[in-house]
Amino acid sequence: MSFRTDLAIELNSKKSLEENTEKIGEIALTEIRVENDRQSAEINRPKGTYITVQFPEILKMTDSENLEKAIKKALSVLLPKPLEKILVVGLGNTEITPDSIGPLTATQLLATRHIWGEYAENLGLHGLKSVSVISPNVLGKTGIEAAELVKSVTDSIKPQAVIAIDALAAGSTSRLFRTVQLCNSGISPGSGVKNSRKELSQNTLGVPVIALGVPTVVDTGIIAEERGGIKNESTTEMVVTAKDVDILCRKLSEILARCLNIFLQPEIDPEIILSLV
Repeated sequence: MSFRTDLAIELNSKKSLEENTEKIGEIALTEIRVENDRQSAEINRPKGTYITVQFPEILKMTDSENLEKAIKKALSVLLPKPLEKILVVGLGNTEITPDSIGPLTATQLLATRHIWGEYAENLGLHGLKSVSVISPNVLGKTGIEAAELVKSVTDSIKPQAVIAIDALAAGSTSRLFRTVQLCNSGISPGSGVKNSRKELSQNTLGVPVIALGVPTVVDTGIIAEERGGIKNESTTEMVVTAKDVDILCRKLSEILARCLNIFLQPEIDPEIILSLV
């Protein structure tokens, strides 16, 4: 592949790793397991399970029910047992629209760590799980690596797992805002906008890290190759995104947040959870 991509399904273009695909209506879930060093080297990705959720143009979908089912199913594969304490991290920068998917999602999540015990019972929230939510912003605005902030919070509150949401890069314009990749191998913040920072993974944080990413940008050379058959070998580091990127980011962040809010509170009626956000 000529251009960089963060998607395991694109890196596996030669199908050297087995892919298992199932459909939920018009939504496709494809699972790739990277189980050893050889497979890791073949697609240049850490060992782990990668699940790609592919769907039609989000703004043309009449409803998102099947998409939400697919995302929640993928989450249940990566986190099969309900956990009592979760930290959710919205990675990115709201001032760069294609990089805003993480923070936008985080603002719509229900944080519950401060609601516990008798207080939760009095509110009728029996079985409420502890969810903490942060958006560490970016190094250029804080002077602190996102990984350093997340590590500090993780060490302090000791969650059982971390879910990190970020923008990704794709190797095809057809995947922009039409794909969600979930994996348990961690993530490097900023990778989608060519500003990769220190990774968030079980190796660095000491707890499982589930990465949830949406491709929002492609390299400029991909446009020329897809539309004109012209291979551009230029090393100019430029990326492009969709013209309605702001609408797409808002729409997908709403769907991701709804899925996570319901998935993280399996013992609470979904209508109650969504009414509290």
